[in-house]
Amino acid sequence: MQLRNTMKFILALLAGSIASYADGISTEALSKNGAVTRDRQLMEIGDVLLAGRGGYMDFGFYYTPFSDQNPLKSQYGVHDGFAFRHHLGAFAAGEVAPQKYLGALLWFDRSGWDGEDFFFFPQYNDFSIQRSVTTWGVTYADRKNYFGVAAGMQHQNMEHVGVVYGKENDSLAYSWAYLRFGKVSVSGNFYKTDWQSVHLSLDLEHRSILEDKIIKYKGWRDYLPNIDVGYYNGDEEENRLRVIWNQNLYNQRVYGEIAYDFLPDVEFHSAALKYYPDPSRLFGMEATCIRRGIRSGSKDLLWGGAIDLVFARIAYNSSYDYDHFFGSKGTFLVEFKVSLDYLDGMVFGRGAPQATPMETNILKEKNKPKEKSLEATGIRFENGGNK
Repeated sequence: MQLRNTMKFILALLAGSIASYADGISTEALSKNGAVTRDRQLMEIGDVLLAGRGGYMDFGFYYTPFSDQNPLKSQYGVHDGFAFRHHLGAFAAGEVAPQKYLGALLWFDRSGWDGEDFFFFPQYNDFSIQRSVTTWGVTYADRKNYFGVAAGMQHQNMEHVGVVYGKENDSLAYSWAYLRFGKVSVSGNFYKTDWQSVHLSLDLEHRSILEDKIIKYKGWRDYLPNIDVGYYNGDEEENRLRVIWNQNLYNQRVYGEIAYDFLPDVEFHSAALKYYPDPSRLFGMEATCIRRGIRSGSKDLLWGGAIDLVFARIAYNSSYDYDHFFGSKGTFLVEFKVSLDYLDGMVFGRGAPQATPMETNILKEKNKPKEKSLEATGIRFENGGNK
């Protein structure tokens, strides 16, 4: 019954998209998406590498069934078509010595805009743009010393660039590196000798899935923040310093997140209030607000949110989609996806503080010391008389 109601809800939202009048996405947002994708992939990889072991699987795609949901605004007018993003990610690491792990990872995104709906073969018209970004690397983690390191390459490939976009170099090869010690990590990517971005992350919140013993801790350590400081190196007027503060507000189920830019100007970027029915983060919902840069009072802020149903994500004006799906707004978006993290027999969502309740209880039972059975022994005397 619950699954049937969920499907009815999804279909109702899709039907509602017909009546929605979405704002168009710009050619500038599509042109900048290469840098956005490369940075997002590295931030996702940083979340997965907090443990440095186990495995991770991600697969998904956005589904927009109507050509007027994400129209393109170009110098020639407004064009109906389909914005798309197909993505996958995989990570696996195995133990090569006591508490030491080697691993490998692969992230892939194919995204852009096209005049026709497709999954493999686009139309490639004058207003189309198709780009793929691939990130791969090798990892090493020392669990005993809370140390991790990873490095690899990022490749950007332009399949097609229409006449309304600026020309982009094809097959750009970027290098990247990641270093973690305890709860502090640093990552960055580079093009030849020029660095593109650097992230300093403080993952201070207590996560029971990363502890040696599977125990649920309740106390002040659960309420330490997670902070990311990102510096992006572009042209002088495009250099940006962004700080993201993620804060547990209640029992690792309610979180507040706020992002502020300190370069080129000090200004609010976005905020979100997130709720997870279970700390494993396999389900979730959020309300968001993001500054669009219109600079005209309340019109500057875009309000929205999203619901995550494990295998599908439904969003409207979400700050995540505005940042990572070409500034999409004004229409319902449905993303079909699978995203699961795996560690020491536990399954959970990426970045979660705890595993699913069933997995946690099973491991607790496994880790309990076996009770020793005591058997009373003694000496038996019999009175057999004198011989």
